[in-house]
Amino acid sequence: MTISFTPSVTPPVESTADLSTTSALWFIFRGTDLLVEDAEETAVIPQHPHELNLLRQHYLGQIDAATTPTHCFAAEVAAATEPPAGMQFAGLRQLFMHLPTDRFWLAGRAVQIVDWDRTHQFCSRCATPNEIQEHERAKKCPNCGLITYPRLSPAIIVRVDRVIDGVPHVLLARNGRWQRNFYSVLAGFVEPGETLEDCVHREVFEEVGIRLKNVRYFGSQPWPFPNSLMVGFTAEYASGDIVLEEAEIADASWFTADSLPNLPSSMSIARRLVDAFVAEVISDK
Repeated sequence: MTISFTPSVTPPVESTADLSTTSALWFIFRGTDLLVEDAEETAVIPQHPHELNLLRQHYLGQIDAATTPTHCFAAEVAAATEPPAGMQFAGLRQLFMHLPTDRFWLAGRAVQIVDWDRTHQFCSRCATPNEIQEHERAKKCPNCGLITYPRLSPAIIVRVDRVIDGVPHVLLARNGRWQRNFYSVLAGFVEPGETLEDCVHREVFEEVGIRLKNVRYFGSQPWPFPNSLMVGFTAEYASGDIVLEEAEIADASWFTADSLPNLPSSMSIARRLVDAFVAEVISDK
């Protein structure tokens, strides 16, 4: 995922009032639901705040800063706020395939910054009201000096490959908590003091009971549900039989490139990992 976006904490020389009416995108949230203009296929981010009463707002940065810059803001309204005519509030998961890719990932950035501002109004050490810093995305306690930054929760996501009877297979699993009946690669959160590679080995062994070798970095993706950074890997099967962690995994099995089950959306790194497996199988034929 690459977008032409320049992040910033403070707006350019122009006043915020001017920016709010020209060349701007406003990512306005009611809780975690985003305000979008109604459209048949593609949702549209509003270009101004529509005289809504904003509880908080933050400057995010610019899209296409080198050509014709579009300024981006994150904001929040009260829970009882009704959308303006022709608009609606919708969850990001609902909008997953209805927002242009760059708008979706900017919305993910915006909702995390709004949530951080809402949930870190007071110092966690001495309960003094925090102050937003002008030149970095941070809050500082004026009493004890504690600095807090927007929270990120690193997680690994890994595709495990195995050759069975000369045929490449990929390990896919179905989480018992998923409402939709689809399979994906394995994933899990990194624990304190743990390397990403250690997390890959631990999560796979905990969830399906197998050992790995040749763990390699694949790519990464921010995932705003609520604040994850997904770090992708590939690995090869080393040993063991599938033994499910039944509290979390409903099913797991080895699949060939031409016998894949229902998969996640193409916008996710999980799907990119599986698509890369299929492409590798095709290229080796």
